[in-house]
Amino acid sequence: MKKAILVDDARRMLRSRADLVDRGWSDRRLGVAVDGGQLVRVRKGWFVPAAAWRDLWPEGRHLLEVVAASNDLAGGTHVFSHVSAAVLWKLPLFRIVPLRVHETGTTRRHASSTPGVQRHEDHLTEADVAVVDGIRCTSLERTVLDVGRVATPEAAVAVADAALTLGTGMDHRAYDERAAEEWRVSMSERVAGAGAIRGVRQVRWVIEFADGRAQLPGESVSRLQLSRLGFRKLSLQVPVPAPDGSIYWVDIGMDDVLSFGEFDGKTKYLDAATRQGLSVEEIVLREKQREDWIRGTTHRRFARWGDEHIGTPELLGARLASFGIRPRG
Repeated sequence: MKKAILVDDARRMLRSRADLVDRGWSDRRLGVAVDGGQLVRVRKGWFVPAAAWRDLWPEGRHLLEVVAASNDLAGGTHVFSHVSAAVLWKLPLFRIVPLRVHETGTTRRHASSTPGVQRHEDHLTEADVAVVDGIRCTSLERTVLDVGRVATPEAAVAVADAALTLGTGMDHRAYDERAAEEWRVSMSERVAGAGAIRGVRQVRWVIEFADGRAQLPGESVSRLQLSRLGFRKLSLQVPVPAPDGSIYWVDIGMDDVLSFGEFDGKTKYLDAATRQGLSVEEIVLREKQREDWIRGTTHRRFARWGDEHIGTPELLGARLASFGIRPRG
């Protein structure tokens, strides 16, 4: 099962060439280990065990690259940006596999890129710069703008949803509409102050569309594809009274067609920690009982889908149609 890591984890996992040489490794042995698949060269002079690398999501792999670059650039004026800042802020990278570390600066030194580093020349105010776990990067707000301008709409929405939750400190199920609107207003003002920048139309739309109730990138993208399909009344984290007096929370309500939908990530079935000691069979049975109760008490259709269904609106539309769920009109 893939796992996520934090900056401190990345620091512990990374091994510098100097450290390995001190432990008796020669350059020839390092080369053989890389070629043979025992080590991964994260960056020139920085390595990580290949088994650990394989266990990581793309966000974790890129975080290793960012931390390795930060180690080399310690004491400089670099500011990590775009997707590199996103992983420092623990924001998701939906179907993005970064090829280089991104930095932004205003000096000519930053204008040209080097192998492994994409440098962007742009103006950064004091408010645009933050320090996350000891590493300088663009602020959360600036990171949302940078990613929102250049990423796919799917990736941009996933980042904005997660940033809205992080930036306001809200819980997914205790949503504060006023705080969310204040975030949108503040972000819109930042966009307006940026002038005629590339991708401004997309980032304006992303800010307006963002909803911090999405718990997973897959839920964010599902909402986007549902909107593209023509579902007009979407609600997130819908509470349904459970038989024991607790609450069942449903990912998405398609209220205009009286239906519910859930993005069914594999983690709840495959990750032992998430299952909390229950077997896969027990989890599946609980989900079936929950779904039957929700359908029976609300008299709504109920559909589930996974990663394989949200790549395009057409794929998700076909999945929903198999449950008899279609947009009006």
